[in-house]
Amino acid sequence: MKSLKAAAVVAGSVALAGVAAPAFAHNAADLTPTSLNGAVNRLTAQPLTPDDAMPLRHQSDALDTENKNSVLNTVKRAAGSLNQHTPLLGGLPLQS
Repeated sequence: MKSLKAAAVVAGSVALAGVAAPAFAHNAADLTPTSLNGAVNRLTAQPLTPDDAMPLRHQSDALDTENKNSVLNTVKRAAGSLNQHTPLLGGLPLQS
C-alpha cells in the first residue's frame, strides 16, 4: 500500500507541475497594464478610430424584462415560478 501512496504523490506532483508551467510562458509585453500610465500608453499606441469612440451604436435589449430573449426576462420568469406557493410535505406536493 505504501508504494501505491508514493505513486499517487509522484503523479500528483507531476500533474501540479504541468498545470503551473504554462503560467510562466507569457510574454511580458502582452500583459494588461496595471498602472494608469501603462493604460494610457496602450491606448495611445495606435490612433483612435470613430469605432473606438462609439463602441455601442444602438441600445441593447439585453436588460429589457419585456423582451422574451433577454436574461432578465428569464430570471423574472424563474423567480415567478419559484415564488408560487405549493404546500409540500417532505418535499412531495400535498393533494388538495
